[in-house]
Amino acid sequence: MRADDVVRSLTTPLNAPAFPTGPYRFTNREYLNITYRTDPQALAAVVPEPLRVPEPLVRFEVMRMPDVTGLGDYTESGQVVAVEHEGECGEYSLAMYVDSFPAIASGREISAFPKKLGAPRLYVDSDTLVGTLDYGSLRVATATMGYKHRLLDPTEARDEVTLPTFMLKKLPGYDGTPRICELVRAQISDVTVKGAWSGPARLQLFAHALAPLSDLPVLEVVSASHILADLTLGRAEVVHDYLARPA
Repeated sequence: MRADDVVRSLTTPLNAPAFPTGPYRFTNREYLNITYRTDPQALAAVVPEPLRVPEPLVRFEVMRMPDVTGLGDYTESGQVVAVEHEGECGEYSLAMYVDSFPAIASGREISAFPKKLGAPRLYVDSDTLVGTLDYGSLRVATATMGYKHRLLDPTEARDEVTLPTFMLKKLPGYDGTPRICELVRAQISDVTVKGAWSGPARLQLFAHALAPLSDLPVLEVVSASHILADLTLGRAEVVHDYLARPA
């Protein structure tokens, strides 16, 4: 293979890439979102500067993705924190747990989504929408919401889905020192909200050394939403380089 072809290739293995070239279009992406209030000191320990935490709010999310161009069918779950960056409101993606290797690899390599392997599920149990997350064989989160109790304004749902997302991109050099250490921003675009609902909700988090969701304890459930939408992921852009030297 010629050197130019190596450079142009998206990822490895060169003869069977771990994931295809985007953009990635999501059809019938289904969300269960539960926003809750947590301990401000616990947030301060995990949200990196220069992001600012205006309120101690965390969103636990489970996302069912049955039809993704190039990536197929998978589910992911995680925690995002309400933040501000240079006056812009958004969310910091703290951790994501995913049941698909191509989705993990593409999310980490192309962008900066903090994805690792997990076993999330989203399903309807009688009159209840249920989202669960297992790490290995152990349950680390259980979310429940009344199924389609109240219609949610589609504009409100769209605003929730399209909030800017901030992520930390870290890649070490071969000597173990940081080679890339950046804060990046991405935003979902081209959204069609097909349905949106709210209802009563509860969230349980269970302690685990390697999936420490419960380190951000649930003090009060603030809101919950169930959203069905088609959308496209936007490209990530660098907003802060931690390794850049002052001029």
